Amino acid sequence: MKSRATGTGAQPPAPHVADSHDLIRVHGARENNLKDVSIEIPKRRLTVFTGVSGSGKSSLVFDTIAAESQRLINETYSAFLQGFMPTLARPEVDVLDGLTTVITVDQQRLGADPRSTVGTATDANAMLRILFSRLGKPYIGSPKAFAFNVASISGAGAVTVERGGRTVKERRSFRITGGMCPRCEGRGSVTDIDLTELYDDSKSLNEGALTIPGYSMDGWYGRIFTGCGFFDPDKPIRRFTKKQLHDLLYKEPTKIKVEGINLTYEGLIPKIQKSMLAKDVDSLQPHVRAFVERAVTFATCPDCDGTRLSEAARSSKIGGISIADACAMQISDLAAWVRGLAEPSVAPLLTALQQTLDSFVEIGLGYLSLDRPSGTLSGGEAQRVKMIRHLGSSLTDTTYVFDEPTTGLHPHDIQRMNDLLLRLRDKGNTVLVVEHKPELIAIADHVVDLGPGAGSGGGSVCFEGTVEGLRAGGTVTGRHFDDRAAVKDTVRKPSGVLEIRGASTHNLQNVDVDIPLGVLTVVTGVAGSGKSSLVHGSLCQQRGAAGEGVVSVDQSAIRGSRRSNPATYTGLLDPIRKAFAKANGVKPALFSANSEGACPTCKGAGVVYTDLAIMAGTATTCEECDGKRFDAAVLDYHLGGRDISEVLAMPVAEALEFFAAGEARVPAAHKILERLADVGLGYLTLGQPLTTLSGGERQRLKLATHLGEKGGIYVLDEPTAGLHLADVQQLLGLLDRLVDAGKSVVVVEHHQAVMAHADWLIDLGPGAGHDGGRIVFEGTPAELIAARATLTGEHLAAYVGG
Repeated sequence: MKSRATGTGAQPPAPHVADSHDLIRVHGARENNLKDVSIEIPKRRLTVFTGVSGSGKSSLVFDTIAAESQRLINETYSAFLQGFMPTLARPEVDVLDGLTTVITVDQQRLGADPRSTVGTATDANAMLRILFSRLGKPYIGSPKAFAFNVASISGAGAVTVERGGRTVKERRSFRITGGMCPRCEGRGSVTDIDLTELYDDSKSLNEGALTIPGYSMDGWYGRIFTGCGFFDPDKPIRRFTKKQLHDLLYKEPTKIKVEGINLTYEGLIPKIQKSMLAKDVDSLQPHVRAFVERAVTFATCPDCDGTRLSEAARSSKIGGISIADACAMQISDLAAWVRGLAEPSVAPLLTALQQTLDSFVEIGLGYLSLDRPSGTLSGGEAQRVKMIRHLGSSLTDTTYVFDEPTTGLHPHDIQRMNDLLLRLRDKGNTVLVVEHKPELIAIADHVVDLGPGAGSGGGSVCFEGTVEGLRAGGTVTGRHFDDRAAVKDTVRKPSGVLEIRGASTHNLQNVDVDIPLGVLTVVTGVAGSGKSSLVHGSLCQQRGAAGEGVVSVDQSAIRGSRRSNPATYTGLLDPIRKAFAKANGVKPALFSANSEGACPTCKGAGVVYTDLAIMAGTATTCEECDGKRFDAAVLDYHLGGRDISEVLAMPVAEALEFFAAGEARVPAAHKILERLADVGLGYLTLGQPLTTLSGGERQRLKLATHLGEKGGIYVLDEPTAGLHLADVQQLLGLLDRLVDAGKSVVVVEHHQAVMAHADWLIDLGPGAGHDGGRIVFEGTPAELIAARATLTGEHLAAYVGG
C-alpha cells in the first residue's frame, strides 16, 4: 500500500483537530441590553464592532467576551491569591467557546495621583534610574537615589539578637538614600494655605469659627476639639496664645482620650494636606474642590525647581545630562540621546529602554515628556500609553480588545493606528475593536454591526460580514458609512473677537490669535500640537480671570456609583422630589432611594448583594420592593397618576411629555429633560445606573448637564468622542442652536464633519511637541480646503471631495 506522501493522487492530510478552534463562539448573550445575541468571531483577524452609541457594543466585547476570559484566568490562581483580585461574576451568556487570553486596552484615564507621571506609568523611569545609578557621575547610590517617590531615611538603635543560647544586644544603624525632594516630598509643587479661609478668627470654635468643609463642631471633630485640652473652644481664635494657635494648626498626631474613647488629635494643616491635598484636585467633591481652589495656592517648588528630585539626584550626570534633564526632554529627543550612549556594561538595559522610547514615537506620543503628570493625559493619550507595553510583545494567539483607539487622533494619525492594529493581527493575534470612525472600520476583516437603536432599542446584531457587505446593507451604520458633511455656503459673521496674546502654556510658542465671538470656531491640529493648551490654558483662564462666563466641557470621565443615574447626576431628581412632596403634603426626602424613602431591606439599591469571598458576589432582586428601590408606603404617593418608581422607569422622551402639562407640570424638570433630548439621549431611562452607560452616552450626559450653566462662551473638547456617524449630525444641529442663541462656541475637534461645519477654523501645528505650538492657518473651511497648506487641509479636502 502506497503512503499518502508518495501517492500520485494522494489526498492532503486531514487537518489536525487542534486547528479546528478558529472561532470565538458567543451564544445567548444577555448582558445589559443585549437581546440573546449569538455570533461567531474569526480568530487571528481584525474584527470591528460598530453601531450607534448605546447599542450594546461594549456590553458584548468588554462585559461578555473580555470579562469571561479574565474570570477564567483568575480562577487558575490559588484561592489565597484570588482573595486579592477583583471578583468577577460570570456574564449573562449561555455559551462562550474558543476564548483566548484577553488584553484590554480601554479609555480609562491613568491614575491622577500627584506622584504618577508618564515615566512611572510605563516603567521608563525605572530603567532610567538603573542607568543613572550605573553610569552617573558622581556615583550617589542605588536606583532608589534617583526615585522621587523614595525619601531618604536613616536610623540607629539597639537590637536584641539570640546567639549561642545567649541574648546579646547590638547597636545597628541603617540609611536609605532616596531621590525625593525633601521640600515638596516628590510632588514638584509646594502649597501655601491662606489661613483666613480656614477660620474666622473673631469667633470661637464653638461659635463655628472653622470654615473648612466637613469640619463641624456637631460631629467627631467637635468632640476632639472640645476634649483635647490644648485650647479653650469658647475663646475667640484671635485671642489664642502662640502655642495654642500652633496646636490648632500644626500639631503632629497625638494620642488623646475624650469621654473614655482613645482618639488621635492632629493640627488642621497636616489634616488638610492628607485628606485634600494628597489627592488630585479634580477628583474631589465639588464643594471641597471649591474650598481648595479658594484657600490653597500651588507654586513650583523652589528647592527642586519642579523636578521632584533631591539636589544629590540632580547632581549625578551622564554626559552633562541629569535624570531630571532626561525626564524633561521630549521623548523623541530622549530616544536620540539614549541611542548615542554606547556602553557595553549596560547594553541590555539600553536596548530595552530604547525599545520603550521608540514605541512612544511610533505610536505618535513622541511629543510627551516622561515627567508629564499622568493625570493630565487625555483619554486617547492614556489609551496609547497603555498600548506601549504591548507593541514589542512576543505573545501570539492573544485577543486584544480596544475601545475606540482613534479617540483624540487627527486623521493624519489614524493611519498610524491602523498600521499598529494590523501589525498585532499579523503576529497571529485576534484583534477586537469597538469603533465609529469609517477610516478604521474600512481595514476590518470582519464587521459586527449592533443596533438598530440604542438602549432598549438596541442589543441585536444587525449585520455580520465584510466592509463591502456593510456598505451595501441597510443598517444605520451602512447608510451613514459614506456620509460626508458639506462645507457651508455662507458662514456667520463674528460679533467681535477675543484676543489671546503671547500664549506660551506647555509647547505654545508665544502665540497671538483672535478667536471670533458669536460663531462656531473649531480648533484643530495633530495630536500634541497645542490645541488644549491654547483653549484650556489660555482662553478659559483668561476669560475666567476676567469674570466672564466660560462653560468648559472637557473629556474627564463622569463619576458615579451604581446608585447614581441620569436623574441624580443632572439634578433632575430635585424638582421631581419637590413636586411629589408638594402634591402629597410630605417631605421631599421620602422620594429619594438614597434617603428616607429607601426600601429598608435593600437600602434603596433594588438588589441584595451577597459577598461570597473569593467567588463573585451575587446580586438578587430585592423581594421586599421587587427592585423598585422604594419603601412600599412611598409608592402610595402619586403625581399625575404615577408613583416615583414609575417616573424613574420612564425614558427621557416619555418623561418630557409627562412633565410638560397637566397636574405633573414641572418646568424645572422639563428644562433639564429638554437638554437630555437635545443631545440625543431620549431613549435613556431616568433611573438607569450610570455604571451601565456607554462612553458616548456618558459624554453626552455631561454635555447636557453643562448646557444648563450660565455662560457666553462654550468650550467643548472633542464632543464627538464615542458618537456614531448618525449621531454627529444631531450634535452639529445642537452646536448651531447654541450659536443661534447668541453663544460663542469653541470646539477642539478632529472630526472632519465638525471642521467642515465650522464658521472659522484655527489650525495648530505643523507637528507635535516642540514641532508644534504655532498657528499654521486661520480662516474659513473653504479657504483651508482651497489652500491645502496644512495636514488638516489635505485631509479635509479629501473628506469633502474637494
